[in-house]
Amino acid sequence: KLEYFDLLVQIGFKQIEVGYPSSSQTEFDFVRRLIEEGRIPDDVTIQVLTQAREQLVQKTAEAVRGAKNVILHLYNAISPAQRKYNFGKSKEEVIELALSGVRAIKKVAGQLEAHGTHVTLEYSPENFSETEIDYSLQICRAVMKEWGAGPEKKVILNLPATLECCLPNQFADLIEYFGREIGNRDSCIISLHHHNDRGEGIAQCEMGLLAGAQRVEGCLFGNGERTGNMDLVTAALNLY
Repeated sequence: KLEYFDLLVQIGFKQIEVGYPSSSQTEFDFVRRLIEEGRIPDDVTIQVLTQAREQLVQKTAEAVRGAKNVILHLYNAISPAQRKYNFGKSKEEVIELALSGVRAIKKVAGQLEAHGTHVTLEYSPENFSETEIDYSLQICRAVMKEWGAGPEKKVILNLPATLECCLPNQFADLIEYFGREIGNRDSCIISLHHHNDRGEGIAQCEMGLLAGAQRVEGCLFGNGERTGNMDLVTAALNLY
């Protein structure tokens, strides 16, 4: 992981998701090592993933203490199947789950920023492409409001094709509709997160960018998981 991080910095990436520090001691120690050994350049922002649970958010904050720039990446599943079978919760209860995570991040963000860390919130409505689009908008609007998003305090709204279940043009329609309807468009950055189950992840990415997205997550040659497994190398060369 150290070699991979150093390579990503050398290539020129400015935002790098480095781990899921609340998931294991190994992940936690890796993030601490990056910070304590001074491996993160001042112009590089590290990103860490956490579920919408207060104790996990607190552990995540402990891992990134001392970093200069951090994206705290909060996610929870929102699709009809996951609401029913994973959580056994209503739409309103799943929104409250997300908001409780945002509140926990607001709390630790204040602590981190008091010690010189700049914090950005990223929120992923997991399984976006399998979810009713108006419900995705509802939960993302609620997250933006709870965070107090504004033009100077943008939220990254990361819209995942956690399972690649729609054609690239259909995915682009979702992104275009989302960008048009979200409201306070200058207070959010629309980000894409692709998996490649059907071999169309790059096409979905390109169409999503044409539809108005501003940011993409992925990994080199598709070797990864938590930022999606879309190949950034091919996507970047295609754009070039």
